[in-house]
Amino acid sequence: MSLTRRRFSNEFKTKVVLESLKERQSLEVLAKKYELLPGQITTWKAIALKNFGNVFSTDPPEAKEKGVDSQVLYAQIGQLKVENDWLKKKLQ
Repeated sequence: MSLTRRRFSNEFKTKVVLESLKERQSLEVLAKKYELLPGQITTWKAIALKNFGNVFSTDPPEAKEKGVDSQVLYAQIGQLKVENDWLKKKLQ
């Protein structure tokens, strides 16, 4: 028996969770259909329900996760522009 771990794509997880939310079939039927454990579907469903609030947010989730401060970035851009102008003058 193989002990390799299966990895599922986000699209597959989304498809399974959407079908479970429709509640047309029981978890056992879905688990058998997709060759999963019912607990795995329940876990994916809980994660999806927990993160539903972020679906319609106006801020991109990448900016929140990285904690990027735009003021620091603008300051760095200004400094690089000054240095670039100085180097152009020295080159001439």
